[in-house]
Amino acid sequence: MSSTAKIDDPLREKIISAPEAILDDPEVMNALIAANERAMGGNIVDLRGIAMERLEARLDRLEDTHRSVIAAAYENLAGTNQVHRAILRMMDPLEFESFVRDLDGEVADILRVDSVRLVLETEQDGPTESMKKLDGILTIAAPGFIDRYLTGGRNVPARQVTLRQIEEGAAHIYGDKSEFVRSEACLRLDLGKGRLPGLLVMGAEDPHHFTPQQGADLLAFFAGVFERAMRRWLS
Repeated sequence: MSSTAKIDDPLREKIISAPEAILDDPEVMNALIAANERAMGGNIVDLRGIAMERLEARLDRLEDTHRSVIAAAYENLAGTNQVHRAILRMMDPLEFESFVRDLDGEVADILRVDSVRLVLETEQDGPTESMKKLDGILTIAAPGFIDRYLTGGRNVPARQVTLRQIEEGAAHIYGDKSEFVRSEACLRLDLGKGRLPGLLVMGAEDPHHFTPQQGADLLAFFAGVFERAMRRWLS
């Protein structure tokens, strides 16, 4: 005992009076464990040390998961607030023309997308005068166009919300902005009994803004509100 190095009495008293300061410091604890292993020699397996290393690794993974869950929760909350604000803004206009034009204006800004377009199917030969006023935002298409656009011509059912990355936006939908669109969200609209379907398309320049792996619950809710508003305008 007399040959072992001793620490200064003041430091020793501090450690004895507040041992939790040592226990709560990961770097100090790791240094003590490493010193203990060196003192034990290389021929002795310290099972307690191995167990502690595994527990530390597990704790690190749990902390990473915890941070990921919190980040996802904040992101989801921010997305919910965005959709709610966009819906409130969408319900403000008292005229149909303003209602549609706001889609590619303040509604698009709130949702942080670069373009919003509305597609309506019709059996008429051409657009009406009121529809011509909305040229650039409203696109008129023949029956069956929307399902073909959503499925790419494949024999699969069209989903209410389709999120995908694209090489370039469709010119007849996005117009002059088509070459900049790299991802889009397509919301299929049920406009009521006896009416052809509609489609609300949101385009983004960021190819990762909309991807198939993302959740679509908020956009499905937005589509549900929008199609109910459209039914009232069309009636």
